[in-house]
Amino acid sequence: MFEAENIRDWREHDVVDAEGRKIGSLESVYVDTSTDRPAFAAVTLGLPTRKRITFVPLAKAVVAPTYLKVAWPRQLVKDAPSIDLDGELPAEQEREVFAHYSLEYGDGSTRRLARR
Repeated sequence: MFEAENIRDWREHDVVDAEGRKIGSLESVYVDTSTDRPAFAAVTLGLPTRKRITFVPLAKAVVAPTYLKVAWPRQLVKDAPSIDLDGELPAEQEREVFAHYSLEYGDGSTRRLARR
């Protein structure tokens, strides 16, 4: 895993699936608020006139010089909950993102993710 201090250096790099197929471009990284460690990538995808941001877990992600490789299939990432380009993930939608990837969310009493 890469260090949180370097996250901004990876903005706009390609995000690819385990087979190397491009999913989209890295828009930002959301960290786990309890550990301050990178937890999800926010990925810009879609057609030039219909772009949106979707989320993919960073567990088992690999950083290369020009891309970020995630461990999840491209179609699963594309089907994940999304937000508008100028939006931010609302606290109410966090549980949906975790559930999409069959990840445990916790009790939901505090916000789990924060954008970097």
